[in-house]
Amino acid sequence: MARAIWSGVLTFGLVTVPVQLFTATEDHTVHFRQLQRDTSDRIRYQRVNERTGKEVDYDDIVKGYDLGGGDYVIVEPDELDEIAPGKSQVVEITGFVDLEQVEPVYFDRTYYLAPKGEEYTGVYELLRAALEKENKTGIATFVMRGKQYLVALRAQEEVLVLHTLHWADEVRDPHQELPVLPGRGEAKGKEMDMARQLIGALSIDWNPEDYHDTYEERVKELVDAKAKGQEIVSEEAPPQATNVIDLMEALQRSVDQTRKGRERPSPGQRKVKRLQAGGKKDGKKKEKAARGGKDQLKQLSKGQLYEQATELDIPGRSKMNKDELISALTKAAS
Repeated sequence: MARAIWSGVLTFGLVTVPVQLFTATEDHTVHFRQLQRDTSDRIRYQRVNERTGKEVDYDDIVKGYDLGGGDYVIVEPDELDEIAPGKSQVVEITGFVDLEQVEPVYFDRTYYLAPKGEEYTGVYELLRAALEKENKTGIATFVMRGKQYLVALRAQEEVLVLHTLHWADEVRDPHQELPVLPGRGEAKGKEMDMARQLIGALSIDWNPEDYHDTYEERVKELVDAKAKGQEIVSEEAPPQATNVIDLMEALQRSVDQTRKGRERPSPGQRKVKRLQAGGKKDGKKKEKAARGGKDQLKQLSKGQLYEQATELDIPGRSKMNKDELISALTKAAS
């Protein structure tokens, strides 16, 4: 059971409901320790007095606002809590907006908001269901751990979700930050029609379970291989930029390839079909099918080949180069 990281009350209008805040996501990144090269000695960070060089206890540390010239305004942690005692315990909804009005760049972190007890579930569910039916998002502010947050409160199935948002002055203007931006209306004509066809051909239903962190898997395989004294093959370089002259051809080939890919079964599916057919194909037909499959596999990147090898659980795939992956996939499909 997760532990609440904040508790207080949620208010909208004159309605108040006690709530608790819980982290909605977790980090699955492979973490490394910092060591001194050629040793197993851990590197540790300490809070050290810059003048004396001595370590300072956490309780002896206060906040200082730099006035310049070596002068500071000293602020105690308790003083920060005292200036907003109510704000640190209240999520106050000031209005409701359509979710699509909040641009993605403003979203930061996501939390679950839960009622603080069984006796508050009725009011909690009333707000959740009303938000869901109206397709609205509550905009609110609250203070947590000495910092005020702008947040968006929205309904998911059975739970309220709270997103912390960036303040307007924290979001950079792309026209001021980016060296090159196209003008609106530059994309048109046959290229636009073909790009829309490609988007249509690649349109799918959102299913987050279909995606996983392949880079993390590669990191784990790298660690495992090095622990066994083995080497791991590096990935290929990224593809080159599309030449504007060849844009139409690239779009057309992309649409055709996507359509054929959806009609064509994967190597694993072909293997299952062969097994279900009882292996009726003779050796020459199998050899021909393998050659056809190899030609198709050669068009894929090494990363795509590796994903297929992972799906088929091909042993030793992490140490294979592109040709070896193609050979192993062709063998698995035969």
